Amino acid sequence: MTNPTSEGRPRTLPGQEGTALSRSAARVVGVVIVVVISVAALLVRPSLVDASTGVGEASEGAASSSVTETGHTTDVTVKVDGMAFVPSSIEVPAGDRLQITFVNTGDQRHDLVFANGAESGAVAPGEQVVVDAGVVSADLEGWCSLPGHRQMGMVLDVVAVGGEAVGGESDSAAGSDSDADSGTGSMHHSGSPADASAPTMADLTEAAKSADPYPAELSTLDDSTEHSYTFTVTEGTEEVATGVTRAVWTYNGTSPGPILHGRVGDTFHITLVNEGTMGHSIDFHAGELAPDEPMRTIEPGQSLEYTFTAGRSGVWMYHCSTMPMSSHIANGMFGAVVIEPDGLEEVDRSYVLIQSEMYLGADGEAASATKVAAGIPDVVAFNGRAFQYDAHPLTAKAGERVRMWVLDAGPNSPWSFHVVGTQFDTVWSEGAYSVYHGTSADGLTRGTTGAQVLSLQAAEGGFVEFVPSEAGHYAIVNHQMSLAEKGAHGVLEVSE
Repeated sequence: MTNPTSEGRPRTLPGQEGTALSRSAARVVGVVIVVVISVAALLVRPSLVDASTGVGEASEGAASSSVTETGHTTDVTVKVDGMAFVPSSIEVPAGDRLQITFVNTGDQRHDLVFANGAESGAVAPGEQVVVDAGVVSADLEGWCSLPGHRQMGMVLDVVAVGGEAVGGESDSAAGSDSDADSGTGSMHHSGSPADASAPTMADLTEAAKSADPYPAELSTLDDSTEHSYTFTVTEGTEEVATGVTRAVWTYNGTSPGPILHGRVGDTFHITLVNEGTMGHSIDFHAGELAPDEPMRTIEPGQSLEYTFTAGRSGVWMYHCSTMPMSSHIANGMFGAVVIEPDGLEEVDRSYVLIQSEMYLGADGEAASATKVAAGIPDVVAFNGRAFQYDAHPLTAKAGERVRMWVLDAGPNSPWSFHVVGTQFDTVWSEGAYSVYHGTSADGLTRGTTGAQVLSLQAAEGGFVEFVPSEAGHYAIVNHQMSLAEKGAHGVLEVSE
């Protein structure tokens, strides 16, 4: 155990000097061993895919010298059904060469990679490719390496009949759960929940200071009843904190995507354009229509038209509905449509806050599907960036009526929405008032009731109103405090 020095560095307690030295030496030896093993692995595993033909070829080094090659080739056709390979298991006589015709019969692109290095490359729906998996000497695992697909069940087991036991080659080549998430072996973060290497509060706050804040103020309404938008899907990377980046998939280059605003009866015309590298889609909770066509997954370069009429008021979520949805939402594909209730009165300030979670994978890569499934985020954000409204506070004046529209985009965590130093005199959630500051529809005056939180599960939304009585700094938090400390925190700066 160590105690910090005044400079913030650990110091060694008396009697621990030898221990610290031996640990340092052990770490150096460990690094050397890993490097030697890695170099050896590279020497016996050259590039395994012929880019000119699209045919994957397994390394001859993957074949065990203890198994005699039969000279025979086993040919198998593998297809896709939902998020599974069909068949999901193949038996191959040990010593046979395995050749797989991979036919993508799914609705989005997939690939097929094996622990020995053979791979298909990305295969679009309706296309096929031949994968040479090499001579099979032991059981071998294959999977789809697109983010989250392996965790959804896209795994192909090759059973070597009369071959070696399962393990060894397959286990070491497959790497950790987090490696499998991103399709890489280079990790900035470990795959375990509650990642100890995740950025700290100080790291996140410092990054927020140097980034432009997402505009949280709700746009004003005009008399328009028809609204037209183009949503362009893009994929890129963003800095979460110094030295920590993540892949983001976005609508129109931001996460959240554009916040839409309208009234009951308004019609929205959306053109979705996919300029990404994989299949994407969109699902607007604000509309009511069969999902089959407008919410279908489209491939890169494709577009679709999505029209809906807002029949009911609410803070409606929209998101990518391509499987696995949890990964697409966690990577940034979400936003809000605010449809005002009839008769909603004017207020002095109106803001929109959307809570979402980040599950950091390999540096610069997509969210770790293993962490998403565990539901323990590394970072939690309002409007896409942790602590951004601490660095760039929202503003109001004492005595002004403030309305905050809030939506929990998830994909997993709840939100106990609270503004420190205030009491909500109006609370509206999922279509109903629970607290109202004036005379309600039933004729009752409820001016002496109040609330301290608005509780939301994933995809739920609503709004609150309050009137700060004096100048000061009012913290906006998720009162599930561990999530506030991971970034679900901001400030309303109230002036005289």
